[in-house]
Amino acid sequence: MEWGGKTLSVEMGKLALLTQASCTVRYGDTVILATVVMSSNTRDGIDFFPLMVNFEEKLYAAGKIKGSRFIKREGKASEEAVLWGRLIDRAIRPLFNEEMRNDVQVILTALSFDKENDSQIPAMVAASIALSVSPIPWNGPIAGVRVGRLNGAWVINPALSDREKSDADLVVAGTPDKLIMVEAGCKEIPEGEVLEGMQFGAHNLAPVLDFIKKIQSEVGQTKINLLDSTSEQELKLKEVEEEVKAFVAGHVNDWIFDTPKKSRLERVVMTVQFSNAIAELLKSKEVDETITKIILGRVKLYIEKHITERILEKEQRLDGRSLTEIRELYNEVGLLPRTHGSGLFMRGDTQVLSVVTLGSPGDVQTMDTMEENGTKRYMHHYNDTPATYGECGPLRGPGNRAIGHGALAERALIPVLPSEAEFPYTVRVVSEVLGSNGSSSMASTCGSTLSLMDAGVPIKKPVAGIAMGLASDKKGNWKLLTDLQDVEDGPGGMDFKITGTRDGVTAMQMDTKTDGLNWELVKETFKRSKEARLQILDAMEKVIAEPRKEMSQYAPRIVTIMIDPEKIRDVIGPGGKIINKIIDETGATIDIEQTGRVLVTSSDAVGLQKALDKIKELTHEVTAGEIYEGTVARLEDFGAFVNILPGKDGLVHVSEIAWTRTDKPSDVLKIGDKVKVVVREIDNLGRVNLSIRALTDKPADYVEQPPRERSFGGGGRSGGGFRGGHGGGRGR
Repeated sequence: MEWGGKTLSVEMGKLALLTQASCTVRYGDTVILATVVMSSNTRDGIDFFPLMVNFEEKLYAAGKIKGSRFIKREGKASEEAVLWGRLIDRAIRPLFNEEMRNDVQVILTALSFDKENDSQIPAMVAASIALSVSPIPWNGPIAGVRVGRLNGAWVINPALSDREKSDADLVVAGTPDKLIMVEAGCKEIPEGEVLEGMQFGAHNLAPVLDFIKKIQSEVGQTKINLLDSTSEQELKLKEVEEEVKAFVAGHVNDWIFDTPKKSRLERVVMTVQFSNAIAELLKSKEVDETITKIILGRVKLYIEKHITERILEKEQRLDGRSLTEIRELYNEVGLLPRTHGSGLFMRGDTQVLSVVTLGSPGDVQTMDTMEENGTKRYMHHYNDTPATYGECGPLRGPGNRAIGHGALAERALIPVLPSEAEFPYTVRVVSEVLGSNGSSSMASTCGSTLSLMDAGVPIKKPVAGIAMGLASDKKGNWKLLTDLQDVEDGPGGMDFKITGTRDGVTAMQMDTKTDGLNWELVKETFKRSKEARLQILDAMEKVIAEPRKEMSQYAPRIVTIMIDPEKIRDVIGPGGKIINKIIDETGATIDIEQTGRVLVTSSDAVGLQKALDKIKELTHEVTAGEIYEGTVARLEDFGAFVNILPGKDGLVHVSEIAWTRTDKPSDVLKIGDKVKVVVREIDNLGRVNLSIRALTDKPADYVEQPPRERSFGGGGRSGGGFRGGHGGGRGR
C-alpha cells in the first residue's frame, strides 16, 4: 500500500519459520523483521504480565562497521535501541490481558536502514501484524505513525532530514478513535496545537489498520484461549480467588480508607497487612501452595481495584488529596559545595537530586548507532537504586527503565538550552533518584531545571513536568488524577507525562492500562496538566527565578578566539606535538575547529591565560615596527637568526647588530643569547628582517659607509629570511 508518499509492504512465510508468527515490513528501503513467541508455561507468583519487547539494532543494516578498534560486533543494546523497544512495548502491552502469566517475546530486527525512513514506525507496524496473525491472545491490531510539522503543516512519517526542521516530533499509536500511546518532543508548542497534531496522526492510522486486518483475514491463526481453562486447578484457583476478593472487599473501610495514607511506607504496610492476612486465610483452608503463590502475587491488583472504585464513586484518593491537587513541593539549589550546579526537587515521597557538570567542547558524546552519527553536547542520566524504593537488591547499573526516564527528562530540556555559539560548554546532568513514589522522571525534569539555573547555564525558560493519572471502568466512567502515584496506577489507569514551559509543551510520554483513551479525555488531560505545571513552576521560581549570572568558581571557563585557518597547522604541529605540549604545560583543554575557531577550557585562570598566550604567539602575524625579546637560534657569517615567536625566526643582518662595525656575528653574539629586536620589514617572500641596533641610540659621530660588495646566501625557519648585498655604516 501507499502511505505518506512511500510504499509500505509486508511479506510473510519466508523468514523465521519456527516462531508462532513472523513477518518483514518494508517502508522505503528500511526493512524490519518481527518475530513473536509465547511460552507454553506460566510464571506463577508474579504480579505482572511478562512481556519482553526487544529492538535489535544491526549496524550492517546501515552499511556501517562499529567504530571501536577492538570490538566490531554488536553487543549490549544501545540506549537508542532500548528506547525504541520501550516505545513499541507501551503501544502493544495494553491490548494483552493483564492476567496472562505466559512469557511473550517480540523481537524486532533491523535488516536494512535507508537513512531516510526511521525504523521505529515500520517496527511498530511489524509487531502489530505479527501479533495479529499469531495464535497469541492479543486484542489488536493497532498501528503507529510519526508526525512532524514543516512550515506550519502537519506531515506523517517525515524523512530524517526533515525531522531536523520540524518543531514537533510525535509518535502516535492506537486507532483513529482511541489513543493507546504517545511520545513526543516539541519546541514549546501550545497544548491545543499538540492535540491537533496527535489527532492528525491518528486519522492517518486508518488505512494501515485496514491493511493489517486484510492480512489477518487471509493468514491469521485462531487465538489460544488461555484464561478459560477447565482444569481442576484452574477451577479451584477461581473459587479461592473469589473468596479472597470478598475478604479484601470486607476490609476496604477499616484497612484501606481508615486513614489517609500519604507516604509510600504507609501504603506498603497496608499491602503487607493484606498479604499476611490472606496467607493465613489460605493456610487455614489448606489451599494448595501453587494457588497460594498465585493469589499472593495478585494482592496489589485486588487493592488497586477498590482504590479505583472509590475514586470513581466518591472522588476520594487514598492519600486524601482532591483529584486536581499536587502533593507537597520542596525545592532547593546549591546543595553541594564543589559541583558546578545542583538542585533538589521533592513532590511527596518522590525526591530527586540533580547535579550539573560543565565540560569543554571536546567532552561531547560521539554517537555511533545504526541511525545516528555526530556528537551530543547535552546529556541527562537518571540513576536509582533499590534504596530508592525502600528495598534491598543488587546494583547492576541503569536498567531499561532508568534509560527511558533519563531520555524523557533530557528531551524535555533540549528546546530551552542555549545554542552552542552562545554557550559552548558540554553539559551533563545526573539525576540521583533518592525516593520514588510516582513520576520520578517528571521530578528529574524539575530537578534538571533547578540545577542548570544554579550552574549558570542560560536556559531560555524553566521547564517542569507532571504525571496525569486515570481511574476508569469498563462502563466508560472515568476521572482524571493530577500528580499520579503508585497504587493509583492500576487497571483502567494511565500514566500521561507532560513537560513544558509556561508557553508550551516540550515533551510527552503516555502509556495506558486501558484499550485506549478517547479524545475528550486527552483534551482534558492537557488542560489540567498545564494548570499543575504552572503551579510547580511558581514553586520552583520562588527558589531560583532565572539562571545565575556567575558560574561556580570550580566550573571551567571557556575563552574563544579566532585564528587564520591557515595557522591551524602551526598550533597543532607535526603529529600534534605543539598542541599536546601546550596542554601538558598549562593543563588547559584546547578544541580547534576547521573555521579557525579555537576554544580553550580550564578551571585554572593562570593556565587558561598561559594557553591563550601561547596560541596567540603561534598564530600572531608579525608586522613591521613590533619589538620582541628573542633568542639567538643560529649564527651565519652574514647575520644571526633570532627566534621571536614559537616556530618563527627572523634575520638580524650583520650590519643591523650594532652601530659599530661587526665583522662576524659570532664576535658579539652566541647561540642562546637573549636579545631585544625590532621588526624592520616583512619582504615580498614573507621573510622577517630584524634589527638590534635600531633599538639603541645612534652615536653622534656616526658616518654612513658605502655598502660592501659582497653576496650572501642562506635561509631561515618558518618564514625567517635575510636581505643580502648591503653593508652597513661604520662609526668613527
